[in-house]
Amino acid sequence: MTHSPTAPSPDTTAAPQTPALPGHARRPVRLAAEIDGDFVVFIIGFRIRQWWRLDVWLPVFLAMPRMLTELARQPELGLLGGQNAGLTLIQYWRSTEHLNAYARAREHQHLPAWRAFNLKARAAAGAVGIWHETYRVAAGQYEAVYVDMPASGLGRAGRLVPATGRRETAAGRLSGEPTPS
Repeated sequence: MTHSPTAPSPDTTAAPQTPALPGHARRPVRLAAEIDGDFVVFIIGFRIRQWWRLDVWLPVFLAMPRMLTELARQPELGLLGGQNAGLTLIQYWRSTEHLNAYARAREHQHLPAWRAFNLKARAAAGAVGIWHETYRVAAGQYEAVYVDMPASGLGRAGRLVPATGRRETAAGRLSGEPTPS
């Protein structure tokens, strides 16, 4: 199951609730993230050093929502989901091949925006910086837990399942052993 990289699905906007038994406190809901197969974590951000240089950084700032909309409308491009963290964006991709194909495709939003940014940035060196990190993650070689949280991070890109049995501990989630359905 995938979710839009720009907005949570309606069923994930709030933490799931477990009703309290009479005389007992409600038990926190613990969920773990699961995603099928290998995937890629891509983190990208920028730092504005010269706020008055709107001509340099504003086009970058405005281009990202267009890219995210394009990716949400075309899941075959490989974006599984993502989350905004201020001037940093965390994305989950199906593969580096999908990520690189999108980055280099002339017919999509990224390459024209990247080229325009480079022209402006060279003319105004130091006005804004852009950085990114890319991580390949092998199937089962990750762990994530969410306690009383809406779908976030990997849980938003993949699916959330009860953190029970093997999934109860970080070591169990990282064990790589199959979990009975």
